Amino acid sequence: MPIQDLPPKHCYDLREADPSLVHLDVRTPGEFAQGHPQGALNVPILFRGPEGMRENPEFLRVAKALCLDPARRVILSCAMGGRSRRAAQALESAGYANLVNMRGGYSGARAADGSLSEQGWSGLGLPANQDPGERSWEALSARA
Repeated sequence: MPIQDLPPKHCYDLREADPSLVHLDVRTPGEFAQGHPQGALNVPILFRGPEGMRENPEFLRVAKALCLDPARRVILSCAMGGRSRRAAQALESAGYANLVNMRGGYSGARAADGSLSEQGWSGLGLPANQDPGERSWEALSARA
């Protein structure tokens, strides 16, 4: 099954209909701590460093530990939808077949001129949290 690109409200509805669904927020730990979809798990695809963004070498290991069944539906989200698309492709290459890229991400997608082209999770007022707690990258990577 190809990766689905769905808007945030549709992803929220999927989560409400199936609480066993896994939602991975692939933004950096700092972005996640500033606000994230309630119930999402932070597994960054990239880290921000002095030289810019760099790959997270532990992404697949931790994501696979959290999503043991490759047939299980997994929603991936980031700020606007680009990093989550990249993460979905990495999981697809690892054998996962039921992947959803949350188009518009947490912050909303931007057009070439910088204007908002699609509302994100936060702009739609969907349930969010600012406390990373046990869903933080630090906690999850230590357990995986």
